[in-house]
Amino acid sequence: MPMISHSTDLKQFLKNRGDLCAVDTEADSLHRYSESLCLIQFSDGNDHVLIDPLAIDDMSALSEYLTKATCWMHGADYDMHMLKQHLGVIPPTVFDTQIGARLLGVRKFGYGNLVEHYMDVFIEKTSQKADWAKRPLTPVMEDYALNDVIYLLPMAEIIVKQLKDKGRYDWFLESCEAARHKAFEKKIGKEDPWRIKGSGKLQPEGLTFLRALWYWRDAQAAAWDRPSFMVCGNRQLIEWSQGLVLGNKPQLPQHYRSSRIKHFEQAVEKARAVQEADMPQRIRGIRRRKDPAFESKLDDLISKRDEIAEELDIEGSLIAPRTPLEAIAGGHEGAEDQLLNWQRKLLNI
Repeated sequence: MPMISHSTDLKQFLKNRGDLCAVDTEADSLHRYSESLCLIQFSDGNDHVLIDPLAIDDMSALSEYLTKATCWMHGADYDMHMLKQHLGVIPPTVFDTQIGARLLGVRKFGYGNLVEHYMDVFIEKTSQKADWAKRPLTPVMEDYALNDVIYLLPMAEIIVKQLKDKGRYDWFLESCEAARHKAFEKKIGKEDPWRIKGSGKLQPEGLTFLRALWYWRDAQAAAWDRPSFMVCGNRQLIEWSQGLVLGNKPQLPQHYRSSRIKHFEQAVEKARAVQEADMPQRIRGIRRRKDPAFESKLDDLISKRDEIAEELDIEGSLIAPRTPLEAIAGGHEGAEDQLLNWQRKLLNI
């Protein structure tokens, strides 16, 4: 039963099944405007199956199973997001092979890298950008999808043993729980989604054009049912906005249809009509004045972190990213709480 496509089969498959599993997900975000959960790969170490949420009208059996499961994933942030958004659940215990491998000092921690490192198996990533909403899946796509869970539990055993041998298993547990909590608390969508990378350098007039063009692109992508990057990239939006401020006429791609060009021009005219008082403002970050005491304390913290990281043979950012170290050096209230218990103990904070 490589593919489960009916709710009755799903219920039967999960009936009396143990709580330990490995899960991966596939979506169609590279091919559609609205992201859909297209495939769930499941393994309990013995049975490896594909679950088709596009065909199954009632996924409650899986949702109920996951509410009690101990689930292994790789790079779990995205998979937890997909399960939360589409099934309304994140398993109570989520272990991440990527976190575990990094805590062991592995520098190449993509899934394929870890399978090769721990299992001595090379897997092809030929279907990584495939359209997972298409049916039927090709045999190559099915093999690719199953490979993403077949090796998770065997790798997990090796990783857990090595973590325990090195005395880092508690670090792993706390790190995985923190990642799960972050995914659970994360809100879907964000305020002012048009504030993309590079927008911070724009003045209010440029931001006004950018906002209008972002929503133009979003509407075009929705009508076309394609990801927004297929209409144009973020860098192009920034460049057009900068040019409009200077009075330049944007050079649109030749393949744009007349209707798309018309809506673009309407968006520009709408932006030009915005009064200065109504223009969006730049978000100014807090700039710290040059403070020798702060810089000295920060340098000491970073040096201490890097020294410990070198001794443990792991990345310094795992012990403490720069942002919380800056907050600690600046004496911000509660700054230490940005670090996990094991990180604070290593740094003696």
